[in-house]
Amino acid sequence: MSGAAEPISAEARRALEQELADLHAERTMVAGTLKDATDVGDQADQAEQLQRAHQLDRLDRRIADITERLKQAEPAGPARTDAVGVGSTVTVRFQDGEVETLQIGEVADALDQSLVTADSPLGRVLLGCRAGDTVQYDTPDGHASAVVVSIGGSGDAPGGSAQA
Repeated sequence: MSGAAEPISAEARRALEQELADLHAERTMVAGTLKDATDVGDQADQAEQLQRAHQLDRLDRRIADITERLKQAEPAGPARTDAVGVGSTVTVRFQDGEVETLQIGEVADALDQSLVTADSPLGRVLLGCRAGDTVQYDTPDGHASAVVVSIGGSGDAPGGSAQA
């Protein structure tokens, strides 16, 4: 996060607020399992305690990141249609000829197969592109490319969704 206010959609805000609530609940549960340092027994108990302490540290860092993101967030306006941005619906043609309409979002949604997060390899290279631009990116299967066919607003292209 850059430190400056960054736009966030209402959907992304709700997702982050839900994640934050879930993290707080998980943190409370993990913290409740920690024993007093004088109450720790053998090495296995000590290892479990250390693992829980690391888990608490991880949870605290994520809680702090989300809290800061929500503090800095300004409501996002309408998605741009001149260049790809978070919230844009973009139609791309992959090198195998397949054409797909994708939504560029900030928060991943496992149920939305058309959502590409802005920090994924494809999402990163699409940001700022215009119709006709060719992008190169890496996948688990190797190097790939795609051509931006068209850019629409939030959810206004076929197969797009309002996720961001």
